Amino acid sequence: MLLAVAGFALFHDVSSPELEASPAPVEMAAPPLVAKSIPPQPELKELKREVQSGETITALLGDYFSPQEIHELNQRSRKVFPFTKICAGQPYKICISDGDFDSFVYEIDDNEQLIIRKKEDETLMKRVPIVYDVERELVQGVIKTSLFDAVNEIGEDSVLAIALADIFAWDIDFILDLRVGDTFQAMVEKRYREGQLAGYGRVLAAEFVNQKKVYRAFRFEDADGRAGYYDEEGRNVRKAFLKAPLSFTRISSGFTMKRFHPITKTWKAHPAIDYAAPPGTPIKTVGDGTIKRIGYTRGNGNFIEIRHSNGYSTLYLHMKGFARGMKRGKKLSQGQVIGYVGSTGLATGPHLCFRMRLNGKPVNPTKIKVPSSKSVAKSRMQEFNEVAAPFVVLFDETHAREMHANAQIADGVPVLESAQ
Repeated sequence: MLLAVAGFALFHDVSSPELEASPAPVEMAAPPLVAKSIPPQPELKELKREVQSGETITALLGDYFSPQEIHELNQRSRKVFPFTKICAGQPYKICISDGDFDSFVYEIDDNEQLIIRKKEDETLMKRVPIVYDVERELVQGVIKTSLFDAVNEIGEDSVLAIALADIFAWDIDFILDLRVGDTFQAMVEKRYREGQLAGYGRVLAAEFVNQKKVYRAFRFEDADGRAGYYDEEGRNVRKAFLKAPLSFTRISSGFTMKRFHPITKTWKAHPAIDYAAPPGTPIKTVGDGTIKRIGYTRGNGNFIEIRHSNGYSTLYLHMKGFARGMKRGKKLSQGQVIGYVGSTGLATGPHLCFRMRLNGKPVNPTKIKVPSSKSVAKSRMQEFNEVAAPFVVLFDETHAREMHANAQIADGVPVLESAQ
């Protein structure tokens, strides 16, 4: 670093108006520059792969850890993330620094990673949240055939269709109720990693116009931090029963007290809804309840009967098989997968025969009226309104633009897109 002494003035008499000229600055010789040696940066290499079927932690890390070290890591992992839960198909990467193991990063799911890192003589293990860049985006679509097709048509992933169907599952049967021209819009969080789209975050607000009836849902957390969806009045969109036990399929036979059975060739009551679907399609319980019966009969095939509150029960027949852990007396949560579509028993093809009873008598699942779950607390309505209001305005503006555009078209006026 070069150093210099700045020039200065000397005053002989503070009362004198004249000043002596400042002497020339005295320059000092600069000390010699010493070049600092920069240590070479370690060469870091990343091996990105996916877990293959049958691979264990030994197969993944056996080249970098001894059998004893693998055993110790396995013991420690039980409190962090058990290695037995590592799944085929999940991505992972191994980082090598100057030829030596540096770290192992395994994607537990879309939200967390397991990291194993060697630091000097210590091996660290932890589970950390995945950091995303999050952007909000309004997505809009029109139904022509199905919700899946409408979502794909606007360039979005089918995961979004499932999310929307889950939000409105209590009010709209996405098998029976959809019509051509139905519309939807939603404010969605999109997550990015390293500049690439990496899936969706929260659906903050959504609207579905089904047969000209408008359904809206706004995400809001209760006092305990549990998130739910509520309409503009703060009423919970969740109800005692889902509208259907399958997300996307078609009805092959409706509720009737007289139907010609294709196998027995006799006329008999069919107090049920038959949902035709590919084998293996997940079947969900439409409400909270307890398994009353589970098993197999010649006519029903694999079946489950669930007892709900207020005298209701539901039956699910002809299943290919049951979900893991299903047994008599098991408590179930609404939307939980209980089995898979099949064609066991007297069935002409893969489908679910779904029945509902009230106090032992058959009822049409598509006709019952059920109450909503708990609404937003009165003490928090102002807070809820502050969250929902911007989305209400946004959705209303969309409809206003559509009405204006339709009016112009009706009047023969060409519609020009507004400049952004």
